[in-house]
Amino acid sequence: MNEAVDASLKALFDTVVAEGASDLHLSAGNNPILRISGSLVPLLQHPVLTPEMTIAYLKSIAPSHRFERFASEQAIDFSYAHTTKARFRVNGYTVQGAAAIAMRLIPHEIRTFESLNLPPILEVFSQRSQGFFLVVGPVGQGKSTTLATIIDRINETRAEHIVTIEDPVEYIFEQKKSLIHQREVHIDTPDFHSALNSAFREDVNVIMVGEMRNQETISSAVTAAETGHLVLSTLHTNNAAQTIDRIIDMFPPNQQDQVRVQLAGSLAGIFSQRLIPRIAGGQLPAYELLINNSAVSNLIREGRTHEITTVIQTSSQEGMIDMDRSLAELVRRGEVTIEHAYERANDPKTFERYL
Repeated sequence: MNEAVDASLKALFDTVVAEGASDLHLSAGNNPILRISGSLVPLLQHPVLTPEMTIAYLKSIAPSHRFERFASEQAIDFSYAHTTKARFRVNGYTVQGAAAIAMRLIPHEIRTFESLNLPPILEVFSQRSQGFFLVVGPVGQGKSTTLATIIDRINETRAEHIVTIEDPVEYIFEQKKSLIHQREVHIDTPDFHSALNSAFREDVNVIMVGEMRNQETISSAVTAAETGHLVLSTLHTNNAAQTIDRIIDMFPPNQQDQVRVQLAGSLAGIFSQRLIPRIAGGQLPAYELLINNSAVSNLIREGRTHEITTVIQTSSQEGMIDMDRSLAELVRRGEVTIEHAYERANDPKTFERYL
């Protein structure tokens, strides 16, 4: 039975890679489903899955200690290596009593800024020695890939000690100029907060935190950025202004003024991205970039984050990038449809003015 399960999974993984899919969904009552260029595509040639098949699939790929927790917690996260071609970030969860699996493809190769169609100015942040830099956006918009590209550029150009804290570990970095240690939550450390505090004693230059999930993690990250480290992380927010508000709102009211002061001094920048279907096939990113300067720092300190979007719109000469302008440029170049761009605009009226 296990051999049949393993063979079936291998065929599915090979199909994900061959079709250029970003995700694979396995759930009882459905055919396996791929996400290709943002759209869900069922594999009709594959039989409809049963609850017995989905739990067998999950048991086949989950580490034994994680699978044992599935019965009590009804959800587990882990990474899985498919030969040398690719890795998957896996979430196993329960739907009406049956196991379901969502798998995100993590390509073996870490791509460059150019191949991802990311703005060249992002390389500036890979050259910084300290500060707090966030990549933000909804789920599935390429945040982890962008962070991996920044880390790999540091690895190629600087001799630094880099520690990543991830749940689970996604991209595997090959050591080049830098010393890289990748720590996985629940295996190498109990949580993000503990690993961040430990990093202060590990002679670290660069810290990458997979996700800012709570007040303790953010507090430690800001402190690390203040004390001479470059800290990179992600948040599930839509733009720079919302990101700053989200960070501050995680703290109780009596601490928020102090957090504003700390963030105003330590923030390097915030990069927000969205993936948009490309007319020629595949997906392209549209993006917003906030660079912390004296004007932005004052707005953060004074609690005037609602004015940050205006600063971004009027500071392109400093390298800042407005999301609506980025979307309009993609439309003008004939890369994406106006309908797809309009759906992702921060302010539809501003977007229309840029066209």
